[in-house]
Amino acid sequence: MNRPVEASPGPPVALILLGVTVVAYVIQMSSFLGVMRQFALWPLAHDFFAPWQLISYGFLHGGIGHLFFNMFALYMFGLPIERAWGTRRFLIFYFVCMVGAGLVQLIVTALTGAVYPTIGASGAVFGLLLAFGMMYPNSTIMLLIPPIPMKAKWFVIGYGILTLFFGMTGTMSGVAHFAHLGGMLFGFGLILYWGRRDLLRRRP
Repeated sequence: MNRPVEASPGPPVALILLGVTVVAYVIQMSSFLGVMRQFALWPLAHDFFAPWQLISYGFLHGGIGHLFFNMFALYMFGLPIERAWGTRRFLIFYFVCMVGAGLVQLIVTALTGAVYPTIGASGAVFGLLLAFGMMYPNSTIMLLIPPIPMKAKWFVIGYGILTLFFGMTGTMSGVAHFAHLGGMLFGFGLILYWGRRDLLRRRP
């Protein structure tokens, strides 16, 4: 799956996604209630729900800190993944993880009866984090909080377990932990599918 790819003309699409998300945040802050009503991801049974929200919610954020950490992760993990996979495969992966995270969140809200909107690129970012950990398991990641170095594979495993724990226990309410796991799950499934397909293509 890490076969060489030709460089795409123009800026990396990861940086374009970053820029579009920042612009979307500015628009969100200028018309908060209207944007949230139309483009945040609402539960299926809610009057505000619309199918396009499975993508649009990933370009909205709940504050500067939320935006910064997601965009920092997109920059840190997205660029090397895009260089390895190419623009087309990177884009497919990013949006599959985003939509997959949204679908999982819809299931969770339907099962729990919770009524609240979901926003943020975290589901797609968690998918990128998983991909990076699988592609470069022994690369060292310098955490921001706390500022300590850690191998990518341990960071991914630890973050996944911690997110599952938070989701099951209700710790850190207001964070869509299961959506994060959904992004990783759909990303993992897509990586497995691509790996099998590429293997079959290489057979005589």
